[in-house]
Amino acid sequence: MASDNTLTHKRIRVRIPKDYHQEPVISRLVSEYGLTVNITAAILGANAVGDGWFDLELQGTDEQIQSGLTYLHNLELEVWDDTKKGDW
Repeated sequence: MASDNTLTHKRIRVRIPKDYHQEPVISRLVSEYGLTVNITAAILGANAVGDGWFDLELQGTDEQIQSGLTYLHNLELEVWDDTKKGDW
């Protein structure tokens, strides 16, 4: 039986619209939700003109990860779960 403190990993891709470029979205996943965030890939518009795309690996408890995902969804960011699919 897994304990509630078991760390899990989840791979996601998130789109950060240009309107959010000044918001510390990824930093908040760490500071407010206690997640370890590894940026595995990123595409940013030149001079922050367009949207940004980040491939992230999240590590934390199931509760921390779900809270972080809820935060991203509440910001109305597009999030794709890649944990089960493998590579993009």
